[in-house]
Amino acid sequence: MDVSHRFTICAFTVLLIFESGYGFYLPGSYPHKYLVGSKLGVKVNSLTSIDTELPYSYYSLPFCQPPDGVKDSAENLGEFLMGDRIENSPYRFKMHTNETEIFLCETGPLSADKFSLLKQRIDEMYQVNLILDNLPAIRYTKKEGFLLRWTGYPVGIKVKDVYYVFNHLKFKVLVHRYEEPNVARVMGTGDGSEVIPAVAKSDSDEPGYIIVGFEVIPCSFMHNVDSVKKLKMYEKYPAKIQCDPTTVAMPINEKQSVVFTYEVEFEESDIKWPSRWDAYLKMEGSKVHWFSILNSLMVITFLAGIVLVIFLRTVRRDLTRYEELDKEAQAQMNEELSGWKLVVGDVFRAPSNPALLCIMVGDGVQILGMAVVTILFAALGFMSPASRGTLITGMLFFFMILGGAAGYVAVRLWRTIGCGDHKGWVSVSWKVACFFPGIAFLILTTLNFLLWGSHSTGAIPFSIFVILLLLWFCISVPLTLVGGYLGAKAPHIEYPVRTNQIPREIPAQKYPSWLLVLGAGTLPFGTLFIELFFIMSSIWMGRVYYVFGFLFIVLILLVVVCAEVSLVLTYMHLCVEDWKWWWKSFFASGSVAIYIFLYSVNYLVFDLKSLSGPVSATLYLGYSLLMVVAIMLATGTVGFLSSFWFVHYLFSSVKLD
Repeated sequence: MDVSHRFTICAFTVLLIFESGYGFYLPGSYPHKYLVGSKLGVKVNSLTSIDTELPYSYYSLPFCQPPDGVKDSAENLGEFLMGDRIENSPYRFKMHTNETEIFLCETGPLSADKFSLLKQRIDEMYQVNLILDNLPAIRYTKKEGFLLRWTGYPVGIKVKDVYYVFNHLKFKVLVHRYEEPNVARVMGTGDGSEVIPAVAKSDSDEPGYIIVGFEVIPCSFMHNVDSVKKLKMYEKYPAKIQCDPTTVAMPINEKQSVVFTYEVEFEESDIKWPSRWDAYLKMEGSKVHWFSILNSLMVITFLAGIVLVIFLRTVRRDLTRYEELDKEAQAQMNEELSGWKLVVGDVFRAPSNPALLCIMVGDGVQILGMAVVTILFAALGFMSPASRGTLITGMLFFFMILGGAAGYVAVRLWRTIGCGDHKGWVSVSWKVACFFPGIAFLILTTLNFLLWGSHSTGAIPFSIFVILLLLWFCISVPLTLVGGYLGAKAPHIEYPVRTNQIPREIPAQKYPSWLLVLGAGTLPFGTLFIELFFIMSSIWMGRVYYVFGFLFIVLILLVVVCAEVSLVLTYMHLCVEDWKWWWKSFFASGSVAIYIFLYSVNYLVFDLKSLSGPVSATLYLGYSLLMVVAIMLATGTVGFLSSFWFVHYLFSSVKLD
């Protein structure tokens, strides 16, 4: 097939994708057509609370169970790590069939333990999370004239020291008539994809619908217990049920049973399938979110531009003035050297703990690469909220694959510092493969013991732990060793100047150099802190985070600012004859992690004020510490590699003996 033919097919394919509303969907997001009367099963996820951050199984509370038993839904690795436990539920609907007063079950008399647990979960503001056709149940409430959206509904409510449970649910399912596309479809995957005309199905004349919305109104209703003694599940409750969400009527008491009922209404909607997640993504404060990010981007870009211009002018003027001199003047100038030219014989002297520096830089490359690729895929829509757990799964996958890059960079840097010596590259590769994953494993194991002790579904099952260890040692470690082998075979970077045998004494400084290094982290933090608030709210407040396009821009901007800040500080240190720039260039940009951790503590104190119990606080600080270590390694690596390039370029540009 010639090039023009291929181009024609590609252009035609793209045209069809944009012309047809149903011509193209991202992986895992294809619409499901339901015929009228088709059975619909509601699923339940873990109970969640922003008060404790500890998820629990739905069936840990005395709720009705499905007649055919509780069954786990197929979950990916990311869902397990996020604490999701999706199971079937007794709630069942028929497509486009309205039903009212459906009896579900009557629980047995509440034991003292069940009664106490139910009260505790109500006090801790636990939410029930239902799912229909991969859409979480959404609840609307009005407050001061504003319409608020929530995912899930509360287990119950406490009014004047009396506990009430929401035992009647009013569902509304929004559906849209399924429209079979008339144009050709893009069929197949990969190189085998081709454009073929759509073929009408045998049931195409039957009316079909797709689900585009799932709403729930929880009510507390006092049922007549005697009237349900002979009722079976899904039979009609004998009396009219008036669902009023503004009143509560079903108090819970020990040794008293609770009756559960529900009703469902189907409503045809103009919402099309690709837009069905808009209700979840258009949360309040989105305008402020976009304005704040744009404002931050403009300010940081302006500051970064000023820093870059000043920096380039200073260095270029220094080099130009030197190169314009004749040889005799250069020789005279060499005798009266000042600033960074004085440290020419020490600037490439090996730093203290060179192996640790190589290991941290290698892991930083791995983490940064994982972040860039994952956020890029998320920005393209391959890790949307509709695909639960794919973000975490993707991060793990890309982290393991990039082990080769980590080993290569670390070993090549090790050989460069050792002036081409191959000795010790295997040890460096092993340590790169185990340094950050080991820290993560230690933190997660400690937190997992706390979750196990709390009987939370957030605890990683032992089988998943075994899988993670196998992935680590069977994929990540071998790839890191292969990368290290390639790094050992690659030529090391030659230094442009020789290093003196006797180190030069560093003059006394007017101010501690580490103080400047720590202060340098404020500028990279300025690119992050607004976006950080929304990310933290997504993780800890249960809000949906979806602006990965902006996050990708912020990440790129962060990399640029980290590089610039580290370059400026390295140049400043060299100008005051401080040739120990290796670690300082790493922590100049890596110190942003300190400010992020302080911000995390601030978020805990002022935004998560309701967080209760030492276990919840320990979980929060543990996960924050893991995030901070990863950010320190990634940003520090950017600063070090940019400074290394700059120093190498600077001393290659001028001939000094």
